[in-house]
Amino acid sequence: MEIEVPVVIVGAGPAGLATAACLNKLSIPNLVLERDDCHASLWRKRTYDRLKLHLGKDFCSLPHMPFPSDFPTFVPRIDFLRYLDSYVSRFKISIRYNKNVESAYVDHNTGKWRLVVKDTASDAVHVYVSEFLVVASGENSEGYVPRVEGLQRFEGEYMHCSNYLNGRDMYGKNVLVVGCGNSGMEIAYDLSNWGANTSIVVRGPVHFFTKEMVFVGMTLLKYLNIERVDKLMMLMSKLKYGDMSKYGLVRPKDGPFALKRKGGTTPTIDVGCVGRIKKGEIKVFPALSSIKEGKTVEFEDGRDAEFDIIIFATGYNSTVLKWLKDYRELFNSNGMPKPGFPNHWKGENGLYCAGFSRRGLDGIAFDAQRIANDINMTTSARGPDGDDANLASLKLIQK
Repeated sequence: MEIEVPVVIVGAGPAGLATAACLNKLSIPNLVLERDDCHASLWRKRTYDRLKLHLGKDFCSLPHMPFPSDFPTFVPRIDFLRYLDSYVSRFKISIRYNKNVESAYVDHNTGKWRLVVKDTASDAVHVYVSEFLVVASGENSEGYVPRVEGLQRFEGEYMHCSNYLNGRDMYGKNVLVVGCGNSGMEIAYDLSNWGANTSIVVRGPVHFFTKEMVFVGMTLLKYLNIERVDKLMMLMSKLKYGDMSKYGLVRPKDGPFALKRKGGTTPTIDVGCVGRIKKGEIKVFPALSSIKEGKTVEFEDGRDAEFDIIIFATGYNSTVLKWLKDYRELFNSNGMPKPGFPNHWKGENGLYCAGFSRRGLDGIAFDAQRIANDINMTTSARGPDGDDANLASLKLIQK
């Protein structure tokens, strides 16, 4: 069976929802295809319990709907899911769940996109045809675990951080967290709270700030240039934490926002982990070298230690290239946009991407509004015939 609709959006995370809402505001029919059985599945199923938005809510709302005034400045995971549920309802977003896109390519006879989609609940296969295709499957589609010599023979347990909920069952166990980004630092702190003997791998220089410091920095960026804000941020960090190099935490030479602008490296938000490191309650190790016999882990500085559990907070990979065939004008071999921000969101042949700017929810809002406005400009230029086709598509979607 073929289903034709002007815009198909792949992925019902915040990026897909935001794009659909912006299109609906402009009365442009669209469908969101989601491989899972719910929207925002990463937030709903694959995040740890204590997670909160690391930036203030003023920097994290999706287009056309601010966070409620009674929400705290740093929104907890459950409240964020409540917000997304309300967003879907308010903007009447049409989502087809359990729809796994197996391939998407341009039909050169019609110039339209053809998506082969498998319904994972029924095994039925359908073809969706659209003029515009929005890739919103995100940067964080699949957990990444690096290759470590000997990992397969590790006699303990290892997991990606997307499978970590809390440390309730890890009391008294030796747990190693690999990665010192936001997830790694917060999971290490959470494990320490649950009574695990916690260690963390810090492979290189890292900036660390409280949420309040980052909120101040983000606000100042509206009025001051990056260089001045970075100097202030680094001064605040040094005054708050002092010299942490003797504990294994070394700050980069470049400022946090300059690094973010250059390569997408995000400063780490400290929720209490740095204090535990200073007290010796969380140990710091350099990069992993290999896994030896049993549960022994060897590190690059020659030290080794035994661990019961290893948690890899080592990021995610894009899975776009597994299904998108005609991608080369927009995506590179890593499944990320070739053009840099702010020109990353648009390709050729009606192809767009949302949520790939490495700028969090604020970047998602940026992408969604530009994509919707660009599609609106294209369709509006066609006049009444295009409006009639859109009306027919809208009726199909609402069935």
